[in-house]
Amino acid sequence: MTQFLVLLIYGLSEGAILALAALGFVLIYKATGVINFAQGEFLLIGAYTFYTAFVIFQLPILIALLVGVVVAVVVGVLVERLILRPMVGQSHISIIMVTIGLAAVLSSIVQMFFGTQPRAMPNLFPTGSVEILNGSIPANRLWTLLVAAVVLTLLTVFFQKSKHGIAMRSVADDEQAAMTVGISVRRIFAMSWGLAAVSALIAGVLLADLTTVEMGIVNFGLLVFPVVILGGLDSVPGTIVGGLTIGLVTQFTAGYLDPGLAGVAPYIVLVLVLLVRPYGIFGEKRIERV
Repeated sequence: MTQFLVLLIYGLSEGAILALAALGFVLIYKATGVINFAQGEFLLIGAYTFYTAFVIFQLPILIALLVGVVVAVVVGVLVERLILRPMVGQSHISIIMVTIGLAAVLSSIVQMFFGTQPRAMPNLFPTGSVEILNGSIPANRLWTLLVAAVVLTLLTVFFQKSKHGIAMRSVADDEQAAMTVGISVRRIFAMSWGLAAVSALIAGVLLADLTTVEMGIVNFGLLVFPVVILGGLDSVPGTIVGGLTIGLVTQFTAGYLDPGLAGVAPYIVLVLVLLVRPYGIFGEKRIERV
């Protein structure tokens, strides 16, 4: 029972971070139809930006987080304006190749300034452990789960209730109809990339607090793909369910089977889901007539 509880909390905390990272991926896909292979690099840039502001420049944590948000929004908007917008109308494979190239460029820029050595970041959350049902749970895991849950809730409310959130959903459903009611599709595109970068920033900071600030954060970002396939490429609630599911699968595989299989298990889930439901569990099946 103790091992189960520990693995459960570890899986939920990592799954919540995955859900945040995957949410940015889904936002971009829903609004623009672009499959962003650079989402892992957005996590990397977010983590290193916060590290620079918080550790190197020794800014207060809230100011450092604000700096990270500003940088994330600027990077997201610039990528959309300068790289993706000129690609409008091009084939999907061309756009995918552009995002793969973008991932390589962003990763190289980070290595150029920071190198490849892991860097420790001061603890953002209280250290120690909490006793739950005779199990010792690290306090930072519980804080990570709480913060991620709050951010996911706020973003969900934003999409459902706010004016800009409704506009983003309208563009995702039908661009032409959205334009006829006065919604600026280009502005929504830029907003989608900006929000995706911010969600990646928060995910990257939470992940760096649990581990270290290092290039390996990109590998964690690759788990976004099993998450969005499981939840559905165009489903925000499915992203949350998919993130938590992949986090739990990874931890339970490592704890009860073989740690070596933990890195493979999410992709086994991905293949199984594609065989049964190619559009994901919560995704909408689209039928195109030609």
